[in-house]
Amino acid sequence: MSNKELLTASYNFTLPDELIASYPASPRDHAKLLVYDRQSDTITHSYFYNLEKFLPKDCALIFNDTKVIKARLFGKKPSGGKIELLINRALNAHDINVYIRGKVKVGTELYFEEKLTAKVSKLNDDGSREVNFYQHDKLLRFEDLLPIIDKIGHIPLPPYIQRADEDEDANEYQSVFAKEEGAVAAPTASLHFTPEQHTRICKNHKHAYVTLHVGSGTFKPVETDIITEHPMHSEYYDISPEAKIILDSDIPVLSVGTTSTRTIEFYARNKGQIKGEANLFLHPNNKPLRVNHLLTNFHLPKSTLLMLVASFVGLEKTQALYAEAIKEKYRFYSYGDAMLIL
Repeated sequence: MSNKELLTASYNFTLPDELIASYPASPRDHAKLLVYDRQSDTITHSYFYNLEKFLPKDCALIFNDTKVIKARLFGKKPSGGKIELLINRALNAHDINVYIRGKVKVGTELYFEEKLTAKVSKLNDDGSREVNFYQHDKLLRFEDLLPIIDKIGHIPLPPYIQRADEDEDANEYQSVFAKEEGAVAAPTASLHFTPEQHTRICKNHKHAYVTLHVGSGTFKPVETDIITEHPMHSEYYDISPEAKIILDSDIPVLSVGTTSTRTIEFYARNKGQIKGEANLFLHPNNKPLRVNHLLTNFHLPKSTLLMLVASFVGLEKTQALYAEAIKEKYRFYSYGDAMLIL
């Protein structure tokens, strides 16, 4: 492996603004699909509705069934000034890790609709905060908070989608098989499946679900010069009994998305741990052990997600695939097009 593959600068690229997708393809499965076959070293340009034509017959698909919550809240400080709060993740039943726009001190209370308040209990070095939520002065558990924010919160569109969320985003920024509430970012490779296509594929292929509650750390660029020095964020995961059976077998696995991939690969390295915190960083120096094929979107420069792609095909091929996608005007990031690595 070359030293270049360990340099963060190697994962930078220039993307024309017009290739950042602000809205999804409609219908979902009309997104473009770049298929790269490693054995024949060939690229095929297609559409997501043709996915089944490319799926290896004997592979099992693993999906992430996490559900995006309305994690962005707009409220007021005691002074009356406006505040924006982004829920990142539940640390336990009552302590919630959040990001708050603007200065707040420990002890500050923030006020939202539906008589919801958040009290700041801790300021963290990484810029995040810890808060406890109350309604009518009653301390709320995370699961009791969810129906309230579903009413008053907003879908937390990623920072590069430079617009406010719209009503349609509540459906579009969610996979058709989303079930377990807790993510603040969607597992984006999943967004392309229509209900019909998902049902059809599941009928013809072994499949199972894992849960990884995607946190906002997924968008954090690598800021160290050497990628292996990057402190990887951790996220809650849970592997279903059906997924465990597949992963413990020798059936080839096609992972739907980088989040499923990190979950599967964390489990492959920590057998027996079917739930907990996953903080695995896949890159060319830490290649996949269990996943054979990857379905994914096109990711941000210098992101751990781009480095994960390079763990499958190497840095040079990743650069070549991304150059090809830019040349062919593929749409990038969360609402963008897809790539299948065989």
